[in-house]
Amino acid sequence: MNSRERILGRVRRALADGPADETPVSRDYLREHGRRSAAETVDLLAENLADYRAIVHRCADGELAELITRLLAERGSRTVLVPPGLPPHWLGAAEATQVHDRAASTAHELDRVDSVVTGCAVAIAETGTLVLDGSPDQGRRRITLVPDHHICVVRVPGQVVSSVPQGLERLDPARPLTWISGPSATSDIELDRVEGVHGPRTLEVILVDED
Repeated sequence: MNSRERILGRVRRALADGPADETPVSRDYLREHGRRSAAETVDLLAENLADYRAIVHRCADGELAELITRLLAERGSRTVLVPPGLPPHWLGAAEATQVHDRAASTAHELDRVDSVVTGCAVAIAETGTLVLDGSPDQGRRRITLVPDHHICVVRVPGQVVSSVPQGLERLDPARPLTWISGPSATSDIELDRVEGVHGPRTLEVILVDED
């Protein structure tokens, strides 16, 4: 008998003492806090992203490539990591050398890349959270955890939801989900904040108006 079987056996024995006709308690949790229009939801997302020290930009769809090019140039990025399904025109004008995501890439190789550009699966306004699910425009988890600068593109309002429950409804739990709330940060017992320990030190989010 392995550990899993022993634990399940204890659970079954504990449940055997309870009444057989007991009705499970159902709780009515709020799916979102307050009612907001699509524009108000996007504004809340931008506010909470900034509160987590992400740098937020807003642009029209036709301005996206120019904005990404400018952000990479301002950062001084000489190399940019590219997921396999990133739309080519996003980086069409960028001067940085494109580094394609490869399974053989080591952590040391990824650490030498200046920036990474990805899309996202869903953005949650109430928590200021971006969720990546490994889709072709986002790539594997590690490419957004090793480089020090991450530019994440969010299409609004289509990819934005109000709450975590609404976000979970759009996600496949079998996919490799990465939840991002601001740049990587941690604090020690004296509350000294250190950024860049578990991921990018700088997170820039571009909210692209689909309309």
